[in-house]
Amino acid sequence: MKVVLAGAYGNLGADVFRELIGNGHEVIALDMVQRDIGISSGFKYFKMDVTDPKTLEGVMDGADILITTVGLTKGSASVSNYDIDYQGNLNLLGEAKKAGIRNFVFISVVKADTAPDVPMVNAKWLFENELKKSGITYVIHRPTGYFYDIVKVFKPMIEKGKVTLLGREPVYANVVSTEDFAKFIVSHMTDENVTYSVGGKEKYSYEEIARMCFEAAGKEPVIKRASPGIFDMLAFINKLKKNGKEAVIRFSKWTLTHDMVGDTIAGDMSFAEYIKKSFRK
Repeated sequence: MKVVLAGAYGNLGADVFRELIGNGHEVIALDMVQRDIGISSGFKYFKMDVTDPKTLEGVMDGADILITTVGLTKGSASVSNYDIDYQGNLNLLGEAKKAGIRNFVFISVVKADTAPDVPMVNAKWLFENELKKSGITYVIHRPTGYFYDIVKVFKPMIEKGKVTLLGREPVYANVVSTEDFAKFIVSHMTDENVTYSVGGKEKYSYEEIARMCFEAAGKEPVIKRASPGIFDMLAFINKLKKNGKEAVIRFSKWTLTHDMVGDTIAGDMSFAEYIKKSFRK
């Protein structure tokens, strides 16, 4: 099949890209910037800016499926999650309908319908609603989080010798590897009008994750607890600064204070083993 992949050169996008090529699909790769991910044939690349519909015109013609991993994951003073995760994907949807795309696959986030005050989540939920109303056959994936993201958060704290968690109650997550998730996405891309909450095979509390990281780094665990209100204060300060970091802080607070557990298990890669490898010198 001919598949349009928006966000083809991001972390998840690159794994989906490799999976599509490995399964013999023809790929139209869309992204702001192209990079070397070890794929040399079987695709066409188009530079896109999802905030500018003109950059999308005609690029999907003749394709069967659109998979979008598009989303703003960093702080930005120039664009918001509503510009990218919502309106950007809405622009992709509009062009997909013009091109006669049969299936639209959207990567959202677990519990997207429960956080109206968290832009990085709410923008995806708003787009989910538009996709469901569009009439196009859809698959919505709501991942719990990714191996590399969790280690990226914990590693600097481990290096400093102290991990600070929010609140007093344990919070659990069953994060998934992007490789396993990519396989799941491609194998289910022709499903009809379904939503999957996707996680990995292992569920841990954040304290358990912190202890595994300390052990992998060969350090004694030092784990402190802080009030979630600290993040509210930080979000307010950064809102005043208008530097775009408020949304990231609100998302961080949300993920660290809510269970992020998916009921659909993708793949068999071990997060515990991934942690060991991440700290191996």
